Amino acid sequence: MDERNTSPDSELSRGTLAKRFAEVRKQTMSLVLPLEAEDFVVQSMPDVSPTKWHMAHTTWFFETFVLALYEESYAPHHEKYGFLFNSYYLQVGQMHPRDRRGVLSRPTVSEITAYRLAVDARISDLLSNAGSTDFPEIARRVELGLHHEQQHQELLLMDIKHVLSCNPIDPVYESNLCVTSPQQAPSLRMQVKAGGVVTVGAAGPGFAFDNEGPRHQTMIEDFRIANRCTTNGEYAAFIADGGYDRPDLWLSDGWAAVMAEDWQAPLYWRQVSGAWHEFGLHGLHSIDDHAPVAHISYYEADAFARWAGARLPTEAEWEHANCATVVSGNFLESGRLRPSVATGDEPLLQSFGDVWEFTQSSYSPYPGFRISEGALGEYNGKFMSGQVVTRGGSCFTSESHIRLSYRNFFKPHQRWCVQGFRLALDGVN
Repeated sequence: MDERNTSPDSELSRGTLAKRFAEVRKQTMSLVLPLEAEDFVVQSMPDVSPTKWHMAHTTWFFETFVLALYEESYAPHHEKYGFLFNSYYLQVGQMHPRDRRGVLSRPTVSEITAYRLAVDARISDLLSNAGSTDFPEIARRVELGLHHEQQHQELLLMDIKHVLSCNPIDPVYESNLCVTSPQQAPSLRMQVKAGGVVTVGAAGPGFAFDNEGPRHQTMIEDFRIANRCTTNGEYAAFIADGGYDRPDLWLSDGWAAVMAEDWQAPLYWRQVSGAWHEFGLHGLHSIDDHAPVAHISYYEADAFARWAGARLPTEAEWEHANCATVVSGNFLESGRLRPSVATGDEPLLQSFGDVWEFTQSSYSPYPGFRISEGALGEYNGKFMSGQVVTRGGSCFTSESHIRLSYRNFFKPHQRWCVQGFRLALDGVN
């Protein structure tokens, strides 16, 4: 947890934090409103968690890391919930196996909803009544918990999309979502960026996860970066040119995944009457050629870049290129819940929102990074192996959760995440 995050002990700060707590917790419940009771329990693959597990786990986080330490006369809401809803915090205790979360018909959705309401009330009381000595640390932990919950809001949408996609009747999460767009993507242009010694990482006041620092200098060469993300239409051209049939385009592990999993297109693409369609939270529809391609693995992004005679940017290049870019875009708050066509006349478009953008950088510690002591130190640091950094947020990400320095990470074969990419080139010519 970032020690820079402090909250003064004042009525204003308590009230502001309490308001944000209520808003984030309410947002989670609004995301589950379109679901039927049967949807809450399904686990369609080991990487997916049932919706009701997300609801409970985010509540367990506040109970375990805030109430258990700072509430007078603390008692757990249920003696078994710590085992059922712990995710990976081994210093806290053992947990139910991740790949068997879908076998838990109990506790029921109504019981988990009651659990959320009870913990919400207890946190609200604590924020109002905690003493001035304890409040700064309570505030830091609550703020971390809120960003943690916003991560799970995105995971909840990713997971329920995968769950619904496995159903042959193509169920719709929300029928009122905007599906078609009359807009065309701007022509692809490569923006020149001068290299040199640049500074990257979290800076200044405000929340940041520990893996976003320390802020440090690094050297990059001159490079070029695409003005927008790669589109569905461009990716369809890669497929039509035999992209999934040419081992020369693929990293060895990527080609092995293509062969083992029979990849022929992005995760949710299907051929219908000879044309590509895509399953989304709005159901099954024709792909929008001008929207960013999404739900691909790092291996697929890398293969496309090789096919296009380009590469993926490093995370230092991506951050340096966007150091003056305003953090705005197609986020969760827009209600679209799908990537949209790039618009505007800025040098770099859709850097934030729409799709998490792959970099070629492995998820590793910045110089000087140290894992924090205690169970909260397990939050990010222990995953710094075998994963790839993505940047910028997606249409499932809350705008209040994202910033320039945010480092997301997934394993290179994973495709259910809302991940896309933009191209880069060496040099200035």
